Amino acid sequence: MKVLVLHSHPVEESYGAALHRKTIESLKSAGHEVDDCNLYAEGFDPVLSRHDRLIYHDYPENTEALKPYVERLERTEALVIVTPVWNFGFPAILKGYFDRVWLPGVSFELVDGKVRSKLQHIRKLGAVLTYGADPFRAFVAGNPPKKIVKRVLRAQIKPFAPVVFLAHYDMNRSTDMSRSRFLTKVGQEMERF
Repeated sequence: MKVLVLHSHPVEESYGAALHRKTIESLKSAGHEVDDCNLYAEGFDPVLSRHDRLIYHDYPENTEALKPYVERLERTEALVIVTPVWNFGFPAILKGYFDRVWLPGVSFELVDGKVRSKLQHIRKLGAVLTYGADPFRAFVAGNPPKKIVKRVLRAQIKPFAPVVFLAHYDMNRSTDMSRSRFLTKVGQEMERF
């Protein structure tokens, strides 16, 4: 299976980078073909410019500046997101990826005023997230990243697609043991992905 891994950890020596490496290694070990889209390393520009907004609905003109990213998305059969959660949301670079690449004509089309997914070829979805907040604080805040993964993105690919959601909460008080356990869990889940 062709798996697109969206990675948005800016520090190469971080725990998030270790999670990214474990995700890639485990997916490859399971026999998947991995496209590692490291947004920071690739210098992805997350800014939706005024011009981009003006041509947002004009397919295929809206894809011209992002053709390589669009082609990668169109080739993938599974998507895995590896990212920290900042202020109960995705980092701007990852949010910008969705705003700029998941365009009309690419991820959806309007048919009689209704949205129809164009990403039915993506059959699985996974997320490996780290939160500074503990699970209760995330719950009280509505846990937007979890809802985006398990509801919004899932609906944009296939409403009943399998989703693997892995989160290490309370990173501010994590321990070597909690981080090691989570890293092991990520490896196991990605080998079964």
